[in-house]
Amino acid sequence: MTIALIVIAALVVFAAVTVVATLRSSDADSATGRLSRETLSRDRGTVTITETAVSVDAGDNESVAVSTGKEIERSAVLARREGQALVPASASELTEWVAPDPEQTGVARRQFLNRSIIGSFTLGLGGFGASLLAFLWPPFITGFGAPINMGKVTDIVQGIRDSGGFLYRPEGRAWLTEYPVGAIERARSVYSAAELAGMEVGVVALFQKCPHLGCRVPSCATSQWFECPCHGSKYNRVGEKRGGPAPRGMDRFAVEITGGGELIVKTAEVIQGPAIGTNTTGQEAEGPNCIGEASH
Repeated sequence: MTIALIVIAALVVFAAVTVVATLRSSDADSATGRLSRETLSRDRGTVTITETAVSVDAGDNESVAVSTGKEIERSAVLARREGQALVPASASELTEWVAPDPEQTGVARRQFLNRSIIGSFTLGLGGFGASLLAFLWPPFITGFGAPINMGKVTDIVQGIRDSGGFLYRPEGRAWLTEYPVGAIERARSVYSAAELAGMEVGVVALFQKCPHLGCRVPSCATSQWFECPCHGSKYNRVGEKRGGPAPRGMDRFAVEITGGGELIVKTAEVIQGPAIGTNTTGQEAEGPNCIGEASH
């Protein structure tokens, strides 16, 4: 209850102050309307002004001394209410307007703001356009994920033989092995043109990852197969599945042979390995296996 009384009393005081302020400014507002903040700030200063008025009824001159602009407004309102008329200002000759020199005035405030807004929009649109082009433009990729030149095919085949049948290239995460020329006819019914491009010149590019759970598959020198140490999946020298839980043969990369006889391995184009049961080379284990069979 006490809080409600305090709130009501505060509202009554606020209303009274508002009414008093309105009554004090009603005379000036009726004569001049709304004044700008700059005019009000100037009216606060004391300026001595002498104004001469003419009485319509008496016909005599009357001199009124005022000190502020608000008093001038009040005296004008009182003069109108009493039937008096103010003496009009004397006419003065109009002077011809001359445009200012642009070199002296410089950049106007409006011009500065317009140019700033246009410049900001241009800069923003330019940045957006550049980022859009950067997003759409194909990135410059090197190493894995980009086409990799492995060198001349003849040098690669010799390197495979010198490495015991398996040549590993870490920059492409790829195994390079030799494909027997006599098995090409059987390969044509199984593999795509991107894979056959390498097989026809005697090279296969295999992805190092096991298609079962992604372990890196090493080679076995004794069996001349790939044997996965994680779960025992086995693949012949060209990546065709020979045992274990893997769902297919080793995945491989698309390849391209240049006019100069160089092998380009496209590491961004991974082709799924051949289905279970594919054995185009007929290669069996040539010695003891490095990894035992997986137990289930």
